[in-house]
Amino acid sequence: MLTPRVLSVIPPMTQLNTPYPSTAYITGFLRSRNIDAVQEDLALALVLKLFSKAGLLAIKACIDALPEHQRTFQVQAFVDQFNLYLATIGPAIAFLQGRDSTVGHRICSRQFLPEGSRFESLDVFVDDEGGDPLAWAFGALGMQDRARHLATLYLNDISDVLRDAVDPRFEFVRYAESLASSQPSFDPLAKALGEPLNLVDATLLELTLASVKKHQPTIVLVSVPFPGAVYAAFRIAQVIKAQFPDIVLALGGGFVNTELREMSDPRVFDYFDYVTLDDGERPLLALLDHLAGKRSQQRLVRTFVRNDGAVKYINFVEPDIAFAEVGTPTWDGLPIDRYLSLLDMLNPMHRLWSDGRWNKLTVAHGCYWKKCSFCDVSLDYISRYDGASAATLVDRIEEIIAETGQTGFHFVDEAAPPKALKTLAAELQKRNLAISWWGNIRFEKSFSAELCQSLADSGCIAISGGLEVASDRLLTLMKKGVSIDQVARVTRSFTDAGILVHAYLMYGFPTQTVQDTVDALEYVRQLFAEGCIQSGFFHRFACTVHSPVGQNPEEYGIELLPLPEVTFAKNDVGFIDPTGVDHDSLGVALNKALYNYMHGIGLDDDVRVWFSGKVPRTTVPRNKIARALAGKG
Repeated sequence: MLTPRVLSVIPPMTQLNTPYPSTAYITGFLRSRNIDAVQEDLALALVLKLFSKAGLLAIKACIDALPEHQRTFQVQAFVDQFNLYLATIGPAIAFLQGRDSTVGHRICSRQFLPEGSRFESLDVFVDDEGGDPLAWAFGALGMQDRARHLATLYLNDISDVLRDAVDPRFEFVRYAESLASSQPSFDPLAKALGEPLNLVDATLLELTLASVKKHQPTIVLVSVPFPGAVYAAFRIAQVIKAQFPDIVLALGGGFVNTELREMSDPRVFDYFDYVTLDDGERPLLALLDHLAGKRSQQRLVRTFVRNDGAVKYINFVEPDIAFAEVGTPTWDGLPIDRYLSLLDMLNPMHRLWSDGRWNKLTVAHGCYWKKCSFCDVSLDYISRYDGASAATLVDRIEEIIAETGQTGFHFVDEAAPPKALKTLAAELQKRNLAISWWGNIRFEKSFSAELCQSLADSGCIAISGGLEVASDRLLTLMKKGVSIDQVARVTRSFTDAGILVHAYLMYGFPTQTVQDTVDALEYVRQLFAEGCIQSGFFHRFACTVHSPVGQNPEEYGIELLPLPEVTFAKNDVGFIDPTGVDHDSLGVALNKALYNYMHGIGLDDDVRVWFSGKVPRTTVPRNKIARALAGKG
């Protein structure tokens, strides 16, 4: 094989405000080993191509080919206002990229951008006194934020048109997700890949070929973090295989690590030559050695191949690259000034995820706790904990700032360790380095008021952590290692230090009763009322095959539903909970209550007002959290 040149690709769709970090990590690592490595974000490139004047003209051509009776109301509204869409798409994109802030004034006028059905959500905020319906969210001075929200709704309108008229699977994040997520058979994906190309497919293939011709790689790595990036990943591989058969293709990433561990369908290898599991550094070095003739196939590491028509998993055991030695991520080659700062949801923490370009960095590999029963603790990305010194981390931070010019960091750990954060904060302050950062933690008692203030002084602006089900019984069953009283004190310490606190909340956990749910909501109400948390989101519990619940269901009082034969993806597994609770209907009430709590509404009301049906009175004393904060339990 020629001297390797590695191209790492981000397939659609991941996120649009900042590069997904997998290619930055692997490119930085390879360069630290003097291997020629480059990267491309085809997710961003696809969106910018479709959401342009040329892209809208192409969408219009697809609509013109549709019989009128097949045009949805949204599609027809787009056609009726097409000239306005054509005139505004360039300025709207430039505004969201931060290249033309002045157009925000026109966007806020509500007379500039055409408005489709996505703008109907604004009707929820009608001011009875005839005032500004969005003043509660943006205030009198929030023009840029208001404009960003309106421009995001505008893009969502166009994405709806794309979905209705061109590709029913299109979404900004969950693109064709159903073809891959916990999909036991490769058949649906194979069928989709065999269908004629639509506009989205053709555009992606054009961008893929341009990228390959630009970089001239000998090996292409496709990193798939989510099910919503799988279809596009295979489309990318499909065209490279057809046009450049000598290029080696390898598949990896979070989705592969989680869902393809038992993959056995040989058709996957019609698209990819190799599929690797878990951290990519060691498998990739072994693969490059193999391609260079320096090691046999039998000495590949955590790699699937196809031999004689059958899938074979090879794992020649070698130690992983230490976290301290993986090098510094690099965003070189990615158009960091072209990402879109979207403001879709008005949840303050969700805003951080979608708005602004954050340098993504990891404080430590894996989770130092790795006990939570709902988590995939059996997988490497959780179970193998490995840290680096604060000096090494801050060295990486300084290198990234020098490269990108950006001082915002999102620490993407499953749960950043308190000790590591403490030493990191001290090192940042020692070097007098001003950054802004946020990340995920466990609400454990190590986060004292003093430590929270130190983290704030080092640049921490927000943290998120799992409260899950606010029930001490269920937190114990989950092996969460925290109590509600402890969560109250820790979150209040963060708030007092000026740090935004977001709580991950869960419902539908095994054995959770209606009473548990009502009590959990009462705890959440009190946490908001006492200023402990400012943001939250309820997730419906999903049982996975890699979690303690999925591996030992009898310990949690449930029975797993049998899975079909799996030859492709395997992750979620259904279960029978003997409580028989209708968690779906309860979830509607929980999310409604939470939405209002985040806006300071209903904090004095009985939590039963949020439920459509009859539910029991809470058993939680109304001053429970206040007493916990006062140290009275």
